[in-house]
Amino acid sequence: MPAPDLASLCDDLEAEHADLDTAVAPAEAAAWDLATPAPGWTVRDQIHHLGWFDRNAVLALEDADGFASTMNEMVADFGAFESKMAAEARSMSATELLEWWRAGRDRIIRVLRHADPALRVPWYGPPMAVASFTTARLMETWAHGQDVVDALGVTRTPTARLRHIAHIGVRTRGFSYAIRNRETPEGEIRVELAAPDGSVWTWGSADAVDRVTGPALDFCLVVTQRRHLDDTSIVAEGPLAGEWMSIAQAFAGGPGEGRQPGQFAHT
Repeated sequence: MPAPDLASLCDDLEAEHADLDTAVAPAEAAAWDLATPAPGWTVRDQIHHLGWFDRNAVLALEDADGFASTMNEMVADFGAFESKMAAEARSMSATELLEWWRAGRDRIIRVLRHADPALRVPWYGPPMAVASFTTARLMETWAHGQDVVDALGVTRTPTARLRHIAHIGVRTRGFSYAIRNRETPEGEIRVELAAPDGSVWTWGSADAVDRVTGPALDFCLVVTQRRHLDDTSIVAEGPLAGEWMSIAQAFAGGPGEGRQPGQFAHT
């Protein structure tokens, strides 16, 4: 399958924004303070997080030095940064926060649509191509959106946009080991996922002994650490596949705590 162009990636990111908006906008004000499965994070924290990083993404695209300054400030005292984020999230009413998030995500879409595809975007790790950067924003929106819908008791319909997240999940196998200061074991893993439309998405050699199979939705939930492997229908055959799925992490940052087995019903 050919790589998607930047315009189609922006369309998908915009659609992911709209999908989450549909879930959260009807919620009553009190629901914005519901706890999400991420310890210490409420619905408003999740939406504020997305809005803040959308704004910082614009800075990364338009002002690399300005972005570096904010990143250095965050890294210098992460505890203070988290406290500041929490205070900002709680300083706005639900209506104000919703409109603030909408304005920020509209801006990042506009900036991405006009970005030079050859640009290397600085971020929290190695600089990324604009297309990869856009895909990463989609993954973040979907993953944090999962925490929101879990808190609200809303079920989202899986879409073809999951392919972007699954692709990142496959490509970050080595990263999952690196952040734990471990060497990636040699050997290829075949990944076969049942797509929402009934087709099958594949990565890796068909001859690989180790295999990961199951619904694309479940795979994306595992690699973004929104579900424990035991609470999904993902099957990991072989030691390489089993070990990878136990530590899979598609997002930047330190090793995540993930979710506990049995935290969500196995559907």
